[in-house]
Amino acid sequence: MEALYTATATVKGGRTGSVASSDGVLQHDLKMPKELGGAGGEGTNPEQLFAAGYGACYESALANVARKAGVKLENVVVTSNVSIGKDPTDDGFKLAVRLDVSMPGVDRSQAEDLARKAHDFCPYSKATRGNIDVVLNVV
Repeated sequence: MEALYTATATVKGGRTGSVASSDGVLQHDLKMPKELGGAGGEGTNPEQLFAAGYGACYESALANVARKAGVKLENVVVTSNVSIGKDPTDDGFKLAVRLDVSMPGVDRSQAEDLARKAHDFCPYSKATRGNIDVVLNVV
């Protein structure tokens, strides 16, 4: 693959540290959620950052697929739910994703078809395919 763009972020202190992008636009404290045994509080976490990236990428893929199919989408909303839980195979952790996709004005059958095609096209979906469970939920 020839890289068209490379994002660079530096993390210091792991899940209880900070993250900053090389251009300074992204700068956040990282906090371990209470549900994972952390203190919680002000800050984000890797799952929220992944959910934001995946949701944005997927919605762009959906727009691309719809445009190619001649379908006009308006007021699309993608809610990306990233879960982390125990992996019984190695006592570590694993991720799962549910993408809730709303396409007002598009009949359910066509919306489900577009959602699947966007999942085939999206770079995040390609990266996760076969690695984590991803559920497409057309709402």
